[in-house]
Amino acid sequence: MAQLDTLDVIVLAALLLGTVAYFTKGSLWGIPKDPYAGSYAMANGAGKAGKTRDILEKMDESGKNCVVFYGSQTGTAEDYASRLAKEGSSRFGLKTMVADLEDYDYGNLDSFPDGKVAIFILATYGEGEPTDNAVDFYEFITSDGVAFSQGGEATDNPLSNLRFVAFGLGNNTYEHYNSMVRRVNTSLEKLGAKRIGEAGEGDDGAGTMEEDFLAWKEPMWAALAEDMNLEEREAVYEPVFSVTEKDDLTADSDEVYLGEPTRNHLTGTSKGPYGAHNPFIAPIVESRELFTVKDRNCLHMEIDLSGSNSYYQTGDHIAVWPTNPGSEVDRFLSVFGLTSKRDTVISVKALEPTAKVPFPTPTTYDAAVRYHTEICAPVSRQFVANLATFAPSEAAKAEMTKLGGDKDYFHDKVSTRYLNIAQLLEIVGGKEPWPAVPFSLLIEGVNKVQPRYYSISSSSLVQKNKVAITAVVESLRIPGAPHVLKGVTTNYLLALKQKQHKDPNPDPHGLTYAIAGPRNKYEGIHVPVHIRHSNFKLPSDPTKPIIMVGPGTGVAPFRGFIQERSAQAKAGEKVGKSILFTGCRKQSEDFLYQHEWKDYKEILGENFKLVTAFSREQPQKIYVQQRLKEDAKEVNELLEQKGCFYVCGDAANMAREVSIVLGQIIAEQRGLPEAKGEEIVRMMRSSNLYQEDVWS
Repeated sequence: MAQLDTLDVIVLAALLLGTVAYFTKGSLWGIPKDPYAGSYAMANGAGKAGKTRDILEKMDESGKNCVVFYGSQTGTAEDYASRLAKEGSSRFGLKTMVADLEDYDYGNLDSFPDGKVAIFILATYGEGEPTDNAVDFYEFITSDGVAFSQGGEATDNPLSNLRFVAFGLGNNTYEHYNSMVRRVNTSLEKLGAKRIGEAGEGDDGAGTMEEDFLAWKEPMWAALAEDMNLEEREAVYEPVFSVTEKDDLTADSDEVYLGEPTRNHLTGTSKGPYGAHNPFIAPIVESRELFTVKDRNCLHMEIDLSGSNSYYQTGDHIAVWPTNPGSEVDRFLSVFGLTSKRDTVISVKALEPTAKVPFPTPTTYDAAVRYHTEICAPVSRQFVANLATFAPSEAAKAEMTKLGGDKDYFHDKVSTRYLNIAQLLEIVGGKEPWPAVPFSLLIEGVNKVQPRYYSISSSSLVQKNKVAITAVVESLRIPGAPHVLKGVTTNYLLALKQKQHKDPNPDPHGLTYAIAGPRNKYEGIHVPVHIRHSNFKLPSDPTKPIIMVGPGTGVAPFRGFIQERSAQAKAGEKVGKSILFTGCRKQSEDFLYQHEWKDYKEILGENFKLVTAFSREQPQKIYVQQRLKEDAKEVNELLEQKGCFYVCGDAANMAREVSIVLGQIIAEQRGLPEAKGEEIVRMMRSSNLYQEDVWS
């Protein structure tokens, strides 16, 4: 046998080390780093709940027999999940936990113990898509031949031990209404899981989401109680969080969060990756008003992403993290008897291991309310009922009990007036404060503030690091309401614009904001943002024709589309025909980017056509869907050339009618039955030839 020389030994050792390294990757080394390690959850210990990705292990170690999973984009599904967990514990003695779907793996669901239950609260995002935090779960559970830890596949009923409950949050103005909960429900049942009660569906499009949820959960609890032999008991408030006032700290203490979203932001060492848990504090480099009329302004802003390592693609969204207006912060603190304590430092801790504190602590009452709590949102009927116990008088308690128990009365007195919680309590209490309400209950019952998403109105090809926003600022007077309804984020942006233009005291529509941010960290006109990528994209082949329908601010992404095609044409590339159907009330009043369209026309020539609908310039109102029908012949010709069709704007009316009109155009122009035209539109959607970026 030949002896090994030194080189042989070195080579063999290297091969051995390489083999060991390969098979231990992800367990002993190369473990993926949590991209949100700088987020508030990790910064204050709340992230400990997610230290294992094994949900069964987490339930066992924390003694839980009920897990409430949520897939949430705007925070509503997360709120419903928290409310169900709380109610299950207080009313039925369930040992509940709330779980973010992205925090766990699901390969061992086939080992889910008998006698435990999983609840899925699932929002549908966009055109039938899962929410960002539910993508991995959705792709796993709906995949063909999904494999679990015990080796079973779909035909083996691997989830026969799993009992589950399901509720979906959707919008009937979208074609794929509540498709997330429907598809997950179908997949779970196909895999052998047993659903308890009906799969509920809430409809944001009809404005009945909250009542749909409340109507669903009572029979669900009855079915679950029967299935699991639960006995209902009198519900008594048990806090999920402890709130401790810290006399040893002041608002000037270095370790106290005054609105900073993460520890890195607190210490001045903010770093990426930036996203939904960690915003980039971006400078606003340009701002102007595109129009200003009574109670309506439209803003154009340019936000610089340089230095963030963030990128966007034409058609993506930008999320703006808002700050609550000072008047509503003052109202909230006053109603709950906290005005004199606004700068008192508090420490908030979870009283059970699976709960997550929704903001970093220690902080102050003011900072928690101003930067982290959705105080301007309409109040829910269930939360009103929960507050009755803490009313300052018997009369107020009786009124809150009636409001919480009678949906029609609540609708007339609260919903139609768009009252937030502090506004309602001012009215019910007759200006008397409500100091008995525990701050822990407010943390649990008032949602955490959510970023607002805007379609980006610029092209990443033209301005790689600079994102444009187009946003209407509205101040709506609601008949019968004591308050004017004001958009929180858009008025915040308007205040920033006013400040940038040297207004010493910005007060858009009578609101004031802490523009400089916590510890003046937003000084110099900065705003917290992150990018969310979307599927609303130009065709990869620039020679393909595109048809765009976007009235009002629905034109925003199409400014980016046309900006991009103009740049391609100037660079000598061949581009396809682009038709834009847009409109507004009056050409002289609110016609967005009207001068820019002329510039693009000069560049693109016959390859750009602008079709306008000014609804209030004649006795009979004219809308984009009517203009679309007038150009039926050309629209159909471009579609037959494999053109892409895009819609952006109001989902409830405009987008739905445009879809109907397009089906009619296809049927008429091709000599087909109307039903066939509708079918072709559905096929266009499924093949991404018809794309929507719409909102309710």
